[in-house]
Amino acid sequence: GQIIIADDCRFVVVERDGPLFLLRSADGIDIPAVLARFGHVPLPPYIDRQDQLSDHERYQTVYARDPGSAAAPTAGLHFDEAMLASLKAMGVATAFLTLHVGAGTYRPMRVEKIADHRMHSERFEIPQATADAIAATRAAGGRVIAVGTTSLRALESAASMANPPDGTVRVGGAETDIFITPGYRFQVVDRLITNFHLP
Repeated sequence: GQIIIADDCRFVVVERDGPLFLLRSADGIDIPAVLARFGHVPLPPYIDRQDQLSDHERYQTVYARDPGSAAAPTAGLHFDEAMLASLKAMGVATAFLTLHVGAGTYRPMRVEKIADHRMHSERFEIPQATADAIAATRAAGGRVIAVGTTSLRALESAASMANPPDGTVRVGGAETDIFITPGYRFQVVDRLITNFHLP
């Protein structure tokens, strides 16, 4: 079928994945421009209100750079400029990666057996500086702490893509759909800071 947002914005439904749709522009239009014009900030379910204009700035990490995410990585919302400066003063090094949090991030598990759950896929990109910082931290006996489950999934996926998979974080962009369940052997991340998740 076809979806018409406005006279100049038509999309064709390519496929459906549960409550999500994969759309293709029927007219070769600029999809980011359409999203900026008609889109809403997809607030998580625990923020029980309609999005507001101020959410475009407030519901975002202070270190966000590249567009493309369906939602903010919520664990990172707690790290404001003052906290990042405090951590740096305490000798805590930080490194960044690009996360394109997927629309499936709010999708609940709807199966009885955990092994039957299909995890949503999310794009990420790891720069050389971040891979180098992780390697230096490990070499010095330090701990790698991921801020948020999406960061953790990206780092673990990047390590599993290395050849051979030896815990080295591969530089570049990829997608992760790993579902970390009990028994998973972590290759990169030693600790996780997160929020608003069931155990």
